[in-house]
Amino acid sequence: MNTRRPALDVSGLPDVVFGHKSLVWLGQVGMMAIESTMFAIMIAAYFFLRTRVTDWPPGVLPPVILWGALNTGLFLLSAIPNQWIKRVSERGELTKVLLGLVVMTVIGIGNLVLRGYEFAALNCKWDWNAYSSAVWLLLGFHTAHLFTDWIDTVVLTVLMFTDTGHEGKRFNDVFENCEYWYFIIFWQVVVFLVVDFAPRVL
Repeated sequence: MNTRRPALDVSGLPDVVFGHKSLVWLGQVGMMAIESTMFAIMIAAYFFLRTRVTDWPPGVLPPVILWGALNTGLFLLSAIPNQWIKRVSERGELTKVLLGLVVMTVIGIGNLVLRGYEFAALNCKWDWNAYSSAVWLLLGFHTAHLFTDWIDTVVLTVLMFTDTGHEGKRFNDVFENCEYWYFIIFWQVVVFLVVDFAPRVL
C-alpha cells in the first residue's frame, strides 16, 4: 500500500510578495528593532549625563537649531514621495519607480548636506566632554543610517535602470527601502528633539 502523501503544488504561488509576507521584511523589522535599541541606549546615556551636572549643556552653548529644523523638515516632506514610490513599486510601475528613486536620491543628497551643517552647528567637538561625545555619537549614528540608505537607494536606482529581467524582485527591494526610510525619518525627529530641542528645556 502506498502511504506517500502527494507533493504540495506551489506553482500557483506568487514569485514576489510585499510587506509582512516577505522574509526580507521580517529580517528588516528585526534589524530595525536592534538599531532602535541602540538609539534608545544612547538617548538614555544622554539623559543620564544630564542628571550628573547642574548646567546643560555643560560648558558649551546649545546647538544652533536652524539646521536641525531644516533637515527634519526635509525628512518629513520626503515621506510624500517615499509613500508614492512604495505604492507604485507594489503595482510594478517601472517608469514611476525610476522617477521616484531619482527624486529620493536627490533628497538624500540634501539631507546629507544639511547634516554637515548640523554637525558644524553643535557648538562643540566630539572630544570636549561627555555631553559633546554623546551628541556627536547620536548624530553620527543616525548619519550612518542615512548614508547607508542613500547608498542603497543609489544602487537600486542603477539596478532598476540596467538590470532588466529582474524587475519583480527589484520592486520588492524598492518597497523595503521605502519602509526603512520611515525608520530613518522617525529617528531623525527623535534625534532632533534630543540634540537640538532638549538643551533648551532641560
